[in-house]
Formats: sequence, structure tokens, C-alpha cells
Amino acid sequence: MEFIEVIKSRQSIRNFLDKPIPENILGEIFEAGRLAPSAQNRQCWQYIAVNDKQIIKALALKSGMIGKVNFFIKDAPLILIATANPKDSIVMNNQHYYLVDVAISFQQMMLTAWNYGIGSCWLAAFNESKVREILNIPKDIKIIALSPFGYPKKKNIYTSAVSLFAKSSKRKTLEKIIHWNQW
Repeated sequence: MEFIEVIKSRQSIRNFLDKPIPENILGEIFEAGRLAPSAQNRQCWQYIAVNDKQIIKALALKSGMIGKVNFFIKDAPLILIATANPKDSIVMNNQHYYLVDVAISFQQMMLTAWNYGIGSCWLAAFNESKVREILNIPKDIKIIALSPFGYPKKKNIYTSAVSLFAKSSKRKTLEKIIHWNQW
């Protein structure tokens, strides 16, 4: 796919086939995240790749902020948890760059996955303490986001409702987001 087509066609996927992701493609996805730019090249990100079905089930049943809103991740063959140690990054202009750095890295992974026909869905609505407990994440590590990765399956009523609630297809026009020369 042309790169702009990868960007234009990418969408949040919330229903997955029971099909593993080949190791060579996983390697490409991970490499894309590793090569991301970061403030002062600190590379503060750390990822937890979960492919154990029992752990995925625990994350699906216990990690949602509101009930079982993340239940759809149960069928994904892989869950990536994006984390960082803020001490490994910088603060400039009161901006904690570990958040930006991890976002860039994670997005590169998601776009690379989509180029191979593998869907993902950026999740911010999770119970951090439950995820920390399930995955034994140290207290000084920040959990930024998590995402299921897998081959897309046709939407069902549940995933369609979650997508509608998330307003996944709504995009502002360029005129509303680009300012030329001044605000």
C-alpha cells in the first residue's frame, strides 16, 4: 500500500479473527516502534506483548474503566501495552515528553500493522491499577495505552455500538485544524 493509503484507510478494529500474527510481521511492527523519534533520542518506551490467552481474557474482563467496555479485546491474538518510565524522558516547557514519545512509537507500530492487514485500536479507557496488577508492572512505570492487534473480523452489534460511542469515524476538516502564520 502507498503510505498515504495506509493512513487514510486505517480504522479502529474491535473484532478479530482467531488467527495468529506471523513472527516476521510482529518483528516489523516492533521494529517500527523501536525506530520512532523521541525527545533527545531517549527512547523511553517499554512494551508488554501479551499473547497468552488467559492473560488476554483477564485484561478483557478486568481492565475496563466502565464495566466491561474493553471486553472486545478477548479475541485478539496480541495485546500491546505501551508504557514508559518518565525518568527516562525529559520535561520541557512543562510538557512531559514521555507521553509524546510513546504516542509516536505506538502509532508507528499501528500503521505498520495496518499495512500488513492487521488491525488495532488505541485504548485509553482502562483501569490502570488493574492492568498494573494483572501484568506485574512496577509502580514507577506509567501505562500510556494498550491496544489489541489482530486480523479484522466483520463487526458485530457490540463492536458497532462501541465504535459509535467512540465516534471513531468523525474527523474535523483541515480548515478547523490548520492555522497559517498565526492563530
